[in-house]
Amino acid sequence: MPGSAVLSWMPAAVMAVVAGADLISGPGVGFLPLVSLGPAFSGLVGGWRRTALIGAVALALCVGLGLYDGLFEERRGFSAMVSVAGVTGVGVAAAVMRSRREAELASVRSIAEVAQRVLLRPVPRTAGPLQAAVSYTSAVAEARIGGDLYEVVASPHGIRVIVGDVQGKGLAAVETAAVVLGAFREAAHDEPGLAGLGERLERSVARELEGERFVTAVLAEIGSGREVVFLNYGHPAPMVVRQDGTPEFPQPPAYALPLGLGAHGSEGPTPYTVAFVPGDQLLLYTDGVTETRDAAGSFYPLGDRSHLLKEPDADRALEAVREDLVRHADGPLHDDAAMLLLRYHGHGGHVGHGEGNSVPLA
Repeated sequence: MPGSAVLSWMPAAVMAVVAGADLISGPGVGFLPLVSLGPAFSGLVGGWRRTALIGAVALALCVGLGLYDGLFEERRGFSAMVSVAGVTGVGVAAAVMRSRREAELASVRSIAEVAQRVLLRPVPRTAGPLQAAVSYTSAVAEARIGGDLYEVVASPHGIRVIVGDVQGKGLAAVETAAVVLGAFREAAHDEPGLAGLGERLERSVARELEGERFVTAVLAEIGSGREVVFLNYGHPAPMVVRQDGTPEFPQPPAYALPLGLGAHGSEGPTPYTVAFVPGDQLLLYTDGVTETRDAAGSFYPLGDRSHLLKEPDADRALEAVREDLVRHADGPLHDDAAMLLLRYHGHGGHVGHGEGNSVPLA
């Protein structure tokens, strides 16, 4: 990178400038101690070996300029040498500490990547008559994992899907997402009805979560009847894109509290059914998508971008939406944004006789 190259050459450039200025101005101005800027800059951007080498060069330069200026006949030459040696020592120590921190950060990132593979496993590319693609964009720069969650399970009762958003951020949100996904993966195979699946998920989440933590989520089930059943726990309505490109946002008959707040006495959500036939597409997403604002404060118009899903390849279509979302934000996203796209391609066997994630993974 250009910026890294500039920083890499800065110590040598600084020492060259100081040496030139000292030769031109003579011993009266006192530029010689500034040679220590070379190892000082090197300690900030280079390794300890390079910093020690720059320090040795700076010390040799200091001796040479001191002899040229006749500064060793007085204390000024020796003071400059001590200054260079001291700054070099501090720079080497700083470089060692920075290298250790970088190694620790690399280890943490590696652990985060493993955690993501365990928590957010790749969704099946195909499940029954469906094609699937997923996109996850974290609001934290270079983060690999966050509080949004998704899963697709080919159960004996149909293709079952969840997309959710954990309240809060950080490790606590990741822990909550793990609880939700673990409960969903188990219950999706056991519960014959989507309402029963939701009730079991609510009990598991309420048992594990503490305080006022909650999870908004939408559950979907696609069976053999060319329809999709939704169960919405305070989550943004899914987008169904018809074969002719018309987007629809089917709303639940009544809004329910998010998962984890069922103990407050509210009734659970009511399942509702929407037609879903070959050629249709279903996009489940978190509010990090629709609540992304541009510079003028306008929300991302997801419905107006449904034409981006015309791309034949599901992964590229979803990537086109993600790139458009990032352009709309005109900078880093303020919230995690997860999207799960399901396409009904109308072949691939009967729905409901697979095992979750035993199908080929993306």
